[in-house]
Amino acid sequence: MAFLFVTLLLALLSACAARPGYDHNSKPYAAAIQARQLAANSSSSLQVDLGYEVYQGTFNSTSGLNLWKGIRYAAPPTGSNRWQAPVAPQQNRSSVVSASNYGPICPQGPDASTSLVAVNQTGASEDCLFLNVYSPSNATSPLPVLVWIHGGGYGAGNGREDLSQIINANGNNFVAVAIQYRLAAFGFLSSDEVYRNGVVNAGLFDQHFALNWVQSYISLFGGNSSQVTISGESAGGGSVMLQDMAFGGSPGSSLFVNTIAASPYLPMQYGYKDWLPSQSYYAFATHAGCGPSHPYGAGSQTIFDCLVSKDTNTLINASATTSESGNYGTWAFLPVTDGIFVQDLPSQQLLRKKVNGQNALIGNNAEEGTIFTPQNITTESDLVAWLQITFPLFTNDDIAKILLYYPSSNASDTPKAPHFATSGDAGPSALNESSLDTGQQQRASNIYAETTFVCPSYWMAEAYSDRGRTSYKYQFSVPPALHGTDVTAYFGPAAANIGPDLALAFRKIWGNFITTNNPSIPGSVANGASASNSTSSNAAANWPPFTIYAPYQIDLNQTGGTPFLEITSSYNITEYGKPGLQNNISLVNAWTWEAGRGYRCDFWRSVAAIVPE
Repeated sequence: MAFLFVTLLLALLSACAARPGYDHNSKPYAAAIQARQLAANSSSSLQVDLGYEVYQGTFNSTSGLNLWKGIRYAAPPTGSNRWQAPVAPQQNRSSVVSASNYGPICPQGPDASTSLVAVNQTGASEDCLFLNVYSPSNATSPLPVLVWIHGGGYGAGNGREDLSQIINANGNNFVAVAIQYRLAAFGFLSSDEVYRNGVVNAGLFDQHFALNWVQSYISLFGGNSSQVTISGESAGGGSVMLQDMAFGGSPGSSLFVNTIAASPYLPMQYGYKDWLPSQSYYAFATHAGCGPSHPYGAGSQTIFDCLVSKDTNTLINASATTSESGNYGTWAFLPVTDGIFVQDLPSQQLLRKKVNGQNALIGNNAEEGTIFTPQNITTESDLVAWLQITFPLFTNDDIAKILLYYPSSNASDTPKAPHFATSGDAGPSALNESSLDTGQQQRASNIYAETTFVCPSYWMAEAYSDRGRTSYKYQFSVPPALHGTDVTAYFGPAAANIGPDLALAFRKIWGNFITTNNPSIPGSVANGASASNSTSSNAAANWPPFTIYAPYQIDLNQTGGTPFLEITSSYNITEYGKPGLQNNISLVNAWTWEAGRGYRCDFWRSVAAIVPE
């Protein structure tokens, strides 16, 4: 009887392995694999049989976590699979695959503020659809799951973020998965020809496919597929936003129940065959030797077929060269509205609250825009010229309206005006002042910050604010609070200007949201061990949901500390580190914050069609 059971089970697995994709609405595949593992009585608890491959994990005695690195979740997107939707891996059961090393990263593409990226990028390959799993070794029941989607402007980054510290800080009470997805022209090439012959937004489809993989297989690693939180920062946060919007919100909570989006990146989102993405397509094709004037492009072979035939290095250089020709701080290959996966502009679909999942934790940093803004804006004429380049669809009247919503402060326009971090709720505001810039330069930086990162965080928080859903909002304000400087706080190792009390509080905020759907933390953790009275009340202990009638957010900041000089290529910044740092976590009104940020976000939503966002 046992032999018959195993034989039937093997037949079932063989049939399932032949499927072209994963069906997240049905979980017998994972259950069958789990039964097979039990029947096989594997000699190693770290050997996981996924049906299509068997992986051998490792144990980290320092973190107490079991690790599986470099797990293939989709077939190589190479050859005829280029610019196609991801498909399930081929079966490969000839040997056990060691999961002790990361898989290759995806080919990287620069933005228009960096030097040209050379070919032969170390460790990069088009065959890059891998993920990594971190699981507590002592788990006795299925644990909640965190999925991390990396940032990098949809052109850079990888899934090698170490998620051990945040798991450890929360008592090893959840499983974590870090995924990779196609980037730059490989993941976000778009035009009518790409749409007709493959898929646009291939990188988003990769992410979605990885989320289906989690539903099918995470139980084998001790995870609970019914309690998944997706998370990301910058383009990772923007990816979370687009997964929230995926297919018009029709998947509901089938793939995840919670969303964490840190500084969600929303660049201009054009239609898939609009002029700009189409021009990027033809420029890319020309640099790759497949342009309309090339024999392949003009002859019987289409431009698309020509691109499919090219070698990886040629396409990497073509992608980089195309991006380098854009405006400062931008990427050439980005998500587009395709009418299928991404059905509308985020500002509009989020307004209609057509989203997936149930709960959201959304944040932004105090100074998001500085590193993406040209550092030569000293007069209002400079500002207007930059606005005309940045928002090419705006008329003179539209530009004038921006200037009204972002008034100039004469006090901050003097060349030697002091730099300091604003309080957010009184005195000078981010309109004209920060610890890095003042006057017209800060005016531009704040405009970029709000259109690209901050207002999307507000719109996301609003989208989950009723209809049975709940959202929570925060700002990371530890000076200088540049874009991306929050990541070390929750994942570690914490930067020198982030105290251990704040790092612990931030990690607990994420952990509680992942495990309980609520980011509230004990007052003693919010105040920190260094506080003179760690038991005093703190708003983070009873974090109020974000609503339009009560638009509150938690401000994550510090006081005290020892000054030190941080020297970068653009700035010499005085920051504060240990000893002496103490948490300063408080509840603030997000709508009136920084001289009316909520009102300005409503303005950007009103002109979203000509941004477009």
